[in-house]
Amino acid sequence: MIIRNKKPFAVGAIFAISFIGVLLMIFSPVFGGKNGLQYADDTFNKLAKGSSYFIPKVSKEVEKVAGKPMVASFKLEDKEQVENTRKLFETAGAKVEVTNDVILVNGDMAAILGSAVKDADSMYKNDGKAITDRYGYDEKQVMKNWWFAFSKMEKSMKKEKLIAEAKVIGEVNKKAIEPGYNFYKIDANKVSEHAGILSGLLMFYVLYTMWWGYGIFFMFEGVGLTMKKSKVKKEA
Repeated sequence: MIIRNKKPFAVGAIFAISFIGVLLMIFSPVFGGKNGLQYADDTFNKLAKGSSYFIPKVSKEVEKVAGKPMVASFKLEDKEQVENTRKLFETAGAKVEVTNDVILVNGDMAAILGSAVKDADSMYKNDGKAITDRYGYDEKQVMKNWWFAFSKMEKSMKKEKLIAEAKVIGEVNKKAIEPGYNFYKIDANKVSEHAGILSGLLMFYVLYTMWWGYGIFFMFEGVGLTMKKSKVKKEA
């Protein structure tokens, strides 16, 4: 490789070498025992959780269906899941019948959904023990069972044109059960209290990407490779 322009090549080489040096540091466990990617992922997860507490809003939606009956049936393939799901609805005060892995639920809609929201709130607050004590099995499996049951019930209600009821069930799944499950055992941080860290990480990402780009650009210029905008001649 022939270096034609030493100054831009040297600048590019410095950019490239320093980029690699920082990259090695990012993959080293120097951020409280974590590498840079783990630290950033952990930070964004905490900020995401802090912005995903919809329990109060969902609870108000559940209150709107107070007194409405919930009568639905759905099928589960696993017998253990059937029995564990039965516990959820019976604990919420519903009557449950099981026939050939088909679960028939009959109860107060607000009471059932409110019970699930209560569990989701415990998960969000990292209090899995409260759920395990309540049902006698793994807290994450409890949330999975709620999610599967409500997903099937939502589809069934939509087919029966019970759109309002199906919408509330969908809200409980998406804004209570899913955040509770996905952010379990993650501490919540508010974006407003960590705006500096968030801005710093985003700015670093943009600058670091440009860092490598300029390194390559100057090194190419050093060996005589340049980019020019060519004009297309129109044929007569």
